[in-house]
Amino acid sequence: MNLTAVRAIYRFEMARARRTLLQSVVSPVLSTSLYFVVFGGAIGSRISEIQGISYGAFIVPGLIMLMLLTQSVSNASFAIFFPKFSGTIYELLSAPISHFEIVLGYVGAAATKSIILGLLILATASLFVPLQIAHPLWMLLFLVLTAMTFSLLGFIIGIWADNFEKLQLVPLLVITPLTFLGGTFYSIDMLPPIWQTLTLANPVVYLVSGFRWSFFGISDVSLVASLGMILLFLGLCLAIVAWIFRTGYRIRP
Repeated sequence: MNLTAVRAIYRFEMARARRTLLQSVVSPVLSTSLYFVVFGGAIGSRISEIQGISYGAFIVPGLIMLMLLTQSVSNASFAIFFPKFSGTIYELLSAPISHFEIVLGYVGAAATKSIILGLLILATASLFVPLQIAHPLWMLLFLVLTAMTFSLLGFIIGIWADNFEKLQLVPLLVITPLTFLGGTFYSIDMLPPIWQTLTLANPVVYLVSGFRWSFFGISDVSLVASLGMILLFLGLCLAIVAWIFRTGYRIRP
């Protein structure tokens, strides 16, 4: 493996995040904190607790997952879209570096930035409500797997998009609505039976539920189902990325 090339891509992307610190770090942390203040303060004053957990603490895993999904997709899609847009991707493809190493550099940097943001939001949330993580290792596992999977999804979107409008299409019209409807701010047990059944078709429910279980030991679906869903989605994204490089889809004239 050409670790020098992987390190170069990784360091370049991390340096870009440092150059745009306000947009890359401060803005997501601030916006998620505002979600917490608005939903935790306004709704939390009317809902004392859910499944024995205070509402303010209950929404913390969902808010972290909301940020993790959107930022992972955004970081990775922009990272690969700009080389494709400017034409410098052809220099990268002609360099002595494998497709796996290209993906590892870009996706690794995007996932790292998202994980750092997730931990920052967790630290910020602990200033508002008392938090105790029941299963810290599982929490880190879900954090890393989710960041990697949706960074891969963002990489795919960045290859697929041929303009800035398409680049924002999937995050705005698919990822964000699914996250809001995936139990971020509520337990699906609070829904009528028919809506509970329909909600289980939303894959984000399994991610939020598993991540919430790592905090409080409670979940809307089983831990096995949550872990199986994220691994299934990870495998699907890897298969699509492999197909893109094998066929040259949107990366070769």
